[in-house]
Amino acid sequence: MRLEVLSREDMNALSRELSRAGIMNRTKEEISSRISHYVTVDGTYAELLERAEGMEPIEEALEELRFAYDEMLGKWEVGEERNLEELFDESNLGKLVAVTALIEAGAVEEKDGKLVLREKVPLEVLRVELRFPIEDVEEYLEELEKRFEVGMVTEYTLEKRYFVEVMEVEGELIEAALEIAEEYATEESLVNATFEGIARSVLANVILELAERHRRKNELIEAIMEREPIVVEEEHGRVNIYFDEDAIEDFLKELQTLGYLKVKGNRIWV
Repeated sequence: MRLEVLSREDMNALSRELSRAGIMNRTKEEISSRISHYVTVDGTYAELLERAEGMEPIEEALEELRFAYDEMLGKWEVGEERNLEELFDESNLGKLVAVTALIEAGAVEEKDGKLVLREKVPLEVLRVELRFPIEDVEEYLEELEKRFEVGMVTEYTLEKRYFVEVMEVEGELIEAALEIAEEYATEESLVNATFEGIARSVLANVILELAERHRRKNELIEAIMEREPIVVEEEHGRVNIYFDEDAIEDFLKELQTLGYLKVKGNRIWV
């Protein structure tokens, strides 16, 4: 069960808390890369608005930009200095596009690390660049090229990622680990880990139950494979657990490491 955190400090802190709770775990650091492709459209706001009719992603982006511009300029007087953090957070793309357009138009300038509004330029005349993940506008690509100045941007991101792997398969320990991890782990990894924990626990219980009757490894694996997929019925749905023989071989080694069974040659002891 793998939990992702945002820093080495959080990784080590989570690992320590899990260990104090008697939950076996290990830390892992990985270098990963990500490639993202974007389509850009460029022009004045008025031009883009006129050409965007019927193209939902463009219309939505322009509407968001209008809202962001009105909200920002409604609270920002000419000559007033503002910190970047006061204007917007990183998640507000509409305000970022608006500020960028104002800077390029000379209506906003940077002074001593702050932004100063020099004049309130109407949004309609500002030249803006809108960026869309290619998958969001794929069905519109041909029409986009007809109506707009279209460009492509590819971003390559190299980053270090930090994980804590919980090695337990017992339901109570998994629940305890998830509760501890709520303070440290990313939301996405916490959700994924919840289902992974359920699946690992159920799979381990099935294997141990079958191992009581099948004391030879090849027979045990054959019996497990006959049960694939294992279905877990939940209140609002179900979890289907799939696996292959190589994965079961490795999982048996994990169960042996955790002390649930012993494998020697083709023999199994529970």
